Amino acid sequence: MMLRTVCKALIILSLAVWIPGYQSLAASAPLSNMPAPVPCPSVTGPLHVEGTKLCGRDGSPVQLRGISTHGLAWFPDYVNEECFSQLKTQWDVNVIRLALYTAEYNGYCTGGDQNQLKTLVHNGVQYAASQDMYVIIDWHILSDSNPNQHIAEASAFFDEMSRTYAGYNNVLYEICNEPNGGTSWDDIKVYADTIINVIRKNDKDGVIIVGTPNWSQYVDEAARDPITGFDNIMYSLHFYAATHKEDLRNKMAAAIEAGLPIFVTEYGICDASGNGSIDTVQARQWIDLMDQNQISYVAWNLSNKNETSAILNSSCAKTSGFTESDLSDSGRWIYQMLTEKN
Repeated sequence: MMLRTVCKALIILSLAVWIPGYQSLAASAPLSNMPAPVPCPSVTGPLHVEGTKLCGRDGSPVQLRGISTHGLAWFPDYVNEECFSQLKTQWDVNVIRLALYTAEYNGYCTGGDQNQLKTLVHNGVQYAASQDMYVIIDWHILSDSNPNQHIAEASAFFDEMSRTYAGYNNVLYEICNEPNGGTSWDDIKVYADTIINVIRKNDKDGVIIVGTPNWSQYVDEAARDPITGFDNIMYSLHFYAATHKEDLRNKMAAAIEAGLPIFVTEYGICDASGNGSIDTVQARQWIDLMDQNQISYVAWNLSNKNETSAILNSSCAKTSGFTESDLSDSGRWIYQMLTEKN
């Protein structure tokens, strides 16, 4: 029996007992097919920013809800069309984030095969396009802390990506994942000015998302001194629900009130390490606030890594065709949250 052919009452009942101690409705049943969620590129068209809102071509606010890959160098096999199709039709995902680590082991700037990594990005964009989904190309700085450390490589990368995808209506550019280690907003603005100019030479209108200080949490600093001179710029905020609670939600709400367009390009329902316990109460408060403000959000992460934030069990060797029993506790909660509106 397909998961979503089970009556709605049973699904709602199952949510009440999920996480922890959840007992599967149909542990070996494939997740069901459902109509594609909207917005999607064929309906909503290319995106742009109006005020604090991400909007479609008709000016109506758009909310993207999706999932991020883990590092492409480490988990490349999840970049396949069957996987993306399942996330769209069964999870109501309408955006995929392609996380290209820059400085970790086999990172793009630290010994990774750049051509192979770019091929994964290109394949991911094509699979998303064929499935009528939006896609975020994520320059995933982390241990390099300051994006200016690899600004030359970033410039060349985004020049190629923006030249290739300027004509696409589904591509967004995330130019620095999580500046950290004392990297200031002034440092980030210097970097962003360079990379935005590179992209704008090729793609005049594509939405560009800029990371904020302290692992993309200090949106208040960006709100006080936003980037000027460019259209269609958004700012990222990241949270992990067991660590980041009311204080960060208040900071996000204040930044929105000040006029800052925010995109939550990464979140988890566990702690900030990607591990530890799950806090569904805090996670629900985050989801409610983002939905109320029509903020787009992307869950971390699509992998079977042995950590809480992975949506798949570490024992799951599949790269598509996931069943309910293949999902981790995080994966089950995220699946239910993404599909509950339907």
